[in-house]
Amino acid sequence: MNYLVFLAMGIVAFLLGYLFRGFLTGAKLRSAEAKAGKLLAEAQTKCKEVILEAKDEAIRIRDEVEAENNRRRIGLQKQESRLQRQRESLDHRLAALERRERQLEAKERQLDLTRDELKGLRQQRMEELERVSTMSREEAKELLLQAIEEEARQDAARVIREVELQVREEADRRAREIITSAIQRCASDYVAETTVSTVPLPNDEMKGRIIGRGGRNIRAMENIMGVDLVVDDTPEAITLSCFDPVRREVARVALTRLILDGRIHPARIEKVVKEVQEEIENLIREEGEQAAYALGIHDLHPELIKLLGQLKYRTSYGQNVLAHSMETARLAAMMAAELRADVEVTKKAGLLHDIGKAINYEVDGPHALIGADIARRFGVSPAVANAIAAHHEEEEPQSMEAILVEAADAISSARPGARRETLESYIKRINALEEIAASFDGVSQAYAIQAGREIRIMVRPEEIDDLAAIRLSKDIARKVEEGLEYPGQIKVTVIRETRAIEYAQ
Repeated sequence: MNYLVFLAMGIVAFLLGYLFRGFLTGAKLRSAEAKAGKLLAEAQTKCKEVILEAKDEAIRIRDEVEAENNRRRIGLQKQESRLQRQRESLDHRLAALERRERQLEAKERQLDLTRDELKGLRQQRMEELERVSTMSREEAKELLLQAIEEEARQDAARVIREVELQVREEADRRAREIITSAIQRCASDYVAETTVSTVPLPNDEMKGRIIGRGGRNIRAMENIMGVDLVVDDTPEAITLSCFDPVRREVARVALTRLILDGRIHPARIEKVVKEVQEEIENLIREEGEQAAYALGIHDLHPELIKLLGQLKYRTSYGQNVLAHSMETARLAAMMAAELRADVEVTKKAGLLHDIGKAINYEVDGPHALIGADIARRFGVSPAVANAIAAHHEEEEPQSMEAILVEAADAISSARPGARRETLESYIKRINALEEIAASFDGVSQAYAIQAGREIRIMVRPEEIDDLAAIRLSKDIARKVEEGLEYPGQIKVTVIRETRAIEYAQ
């Protein structure tokens, strides 16, 4: 019973609890539903607001994107239009190039055909020419070139020859007038001074005193004076031999004084020679100064004055070199005045043109080049130096003054009585020189000019070429050296020329 009571009470309690719980749960549920409804209403409101904002933002972004797309679309359209136009232009150009290429190909094919045709015609012509002329192609080509070259040379030579003839005729006429006037105004002596190399003695006994005991006096004289004393059987005379004319003059004067004084011994010889050397040096300087003063030249270096004075004791074919130099200066100055050239340059060059002869035994080479080098060293102007070097054509004359000095030198040397060489020996030497040149093969004519200082040889051009002309000049110069005796040097000039003459009918 109790058990049932308890069971019934438990069931009742359970039912009461369940009901109470249900009531509580319903209240909470209603409260939660109310809150949930309220929250849902708020959420719906906010969701609507967010959705509206999102729609607005989406609309704005869509508008911006559409605007950007429109701008890009417009740009792409413009670019596409430009590309389309360029494509069309390129298409036109490509079409034009293709047409031109087709035309060029057609022309090239035509040219190839024409070229082949011309080659065939040329070959036929060459074969025909070879058949007609019996010459090969190379021979015919060489002959044609030679003919053209020869014709051009003939035309040029004809023009040059005509001009040369006109100038030469006028120059010859004027030169004859000037030279004639200069020679008439220059009154030179016909006698030529020579340096004395023989000392007269009062008697033959003086030879023994000059020789001295055991030959001591003559040895002392030769050592101190620098000359050779030749004591031979010549009565009352002693010969002095020396290549230096100044030293020979010192020896002559000193020996004459010793003979007059009578005291001849080594100490006395040395004293007298020293005194005479000083006197000769002063005399040389005075002679040079007088020559320069006589010609009105006042700016020469003292060393040039001294060398001029030494020319007083130098002769060339018996012609005193200082007198010859002064005469050349006067002649050149007169001709320069007539031609309105530089008189001072011409006069100075004429006076100094043979200055190299004062020392040319000490230096190898032509005296003209030696003199020009000396003149340059002592401050002479280039024009004067060139005139000195060119007076024997060792250098090309660079001015009218140089040519005038060369002409005056030839006039002074070649005038009657200027040189002591006999006519017979002169003609014999000239003939021998021309005969040597004419003995060589290929020589047509040979002329000795400039008083035998130069030989000019004309050769036959068909036998002697340019290289053979050079060899010929060397061979002739060598044979002249071996077969002739002559002073100074001889210039050998070989001339090879081809003349073409044609007459217009």
